[in-house]
Amino acid sequence: MEKKLTIGSSVLLLALMMALIITSMTAFQAEPHIPLLICLVVVSIIGLFLNIKWDELEKAMIKGVTDGTKAIIILSLVGIVIAVWMMSGTVPTILFYGLTFITPEWFAVSALIICMIVSSFTGSSFTTIGSVGVAMMGIGLALGVNPAMAAGAIICGACFGDKMSPLSDTTNLASGVTGVDLFVHIRHLMWTTIPSFLITLIIFFFIGRSYSTTNVEGIQEMLTTLDASFSISFLTLLSPLIVVILAFIRFPTVPALVVGILTGLVTVGFVQGNWLISEWFTVVQHGFFLETGNDAINAIVDAGGLQSMMWSISLVIIALLLGSLIQRIGLIDGLLEFFRSFLSNRGNLIGATAASSISVNALTGEQYLSILLPGKAFEMHYERLNIAKKNLSRTLEDAGTLVNPLIPWGVSGAFFASTLGVAVMDYIPFAFFLFLSPILTILFGYLGIGVGKSIES
Repeated sequence: MEKKLTIGSSVLLLALMMALIITSMTAFQAEPHIPLLICLVVVSIIGLFLNIKWDELEKAMIKGVTDGTKAIIILSLVGIVIAVWMMSGTVPTILFYGLTFITPEWFAVSALIICMIVSSFTGSSFTTIGSVGVAMMGIGLALGVNPAMAAGAIICGACFGDKMSPLSDTTNLASGVTGVDLFVHIRHLMWTTIPSFLITLIIFFFIGRSYSTTNVEGIQEMLTTLDASFSISFLTLLSPLIVVILAFIRFPTVPALVVGILTGLVTVGFVQGNWLISEWFTVVQHGFFLETGNDAINAIVDAGGLQSMMWSISLVIIALLLGSLIQRIGLIDGLLEFFRSFLSNRGNLIGATAASSISVNALTGEQYLSILLPGKAFEMHYERLNIAKKNLSRTLEDAGTLVNPLIPWGVSGAFFASTLGVAVMDYIPFAFFLFLSPILTILFGYLGIGVGKSIES
């Protein structure tokens, strides 16, 4: 007969796992893969002590990877897209015009707003990061901007649309799980989103003041190198434009990325004049490499390829294995029960909901589960305390969607780190929008700001 973890055991196990992972990554500078594998072994052993058959544990792990197949496919395709758009001149063209018009002091604000606009139209932080985000990162590097700060600005802007756009899957999930009308949900999100975004904008504005255009000759050399190495043309922007349009009309993500790859290869042939199919295969597999004679440009355009995503894919697979196993042994159920014990008033309820979403994110690395599981677990308590469920949907979005990029082994965190070339632990100090939103949602819950008092949504 299977045994169950007690609430105390669940909390203790969570604390020990997080201590192991954080200590390994900070004190010993380990990458997250091995600490997560150690946790996987420990949880497997605990599962056996709970009298769960190994076959059941194995099935749970396989199911976890199966459920995450779409994320793995997207990671693979984005790596290929980046390489193709480098070779086609798409990113170099954006880089060329970006260096022409954007100055270092305005880079952070520009990156934040541009990525915010694109993500609002596409509803996807992944699409935004994999297209305009890569180009903006290149511009930042060329301008001598701190890479961690550049990544922070890009990610904050990209995640705005992932949270607020009616095209976003997480926005639809949060409203759907709680039974709140989509546009009621989006309007209610503004209570925390607008202040968080404005504060982020102001912070980046002042950070940008510390940069100045001092290396004018270096930038001019880069522009000359780009012009000599690629055919700089607005035609190279058609491929990403098509992908953005497809995302806007709710075209499935995977086929949209495939279209981006195919149109990019057509651009390689017709615009760059490169019809060497053998070279195309090499670039798709290993990434784009070009010796331009300018080290700064080489560092930017030598990127992408299927192999470039293997670090992230292996991390996501391990996280999915662990997350599913954790669910199977009942650890998440125990944690939700622990948080439910604090539900005496409105502030505690919203705080417990946020803490649950953050904990599920940390344990599973999966933002969908961080919305789905706490959403179902706490729904009845919002009704019991006569609190509008739009507060539940908002809290799930603030602490679920936006926290995932702050988890190094989270699907979003792993993807952003690989795509932008900046470790999660490095860009976290600059991801202001991502941690301001959950802080405000908890604070507003206790203060009663923007909180509906009726169960009517």
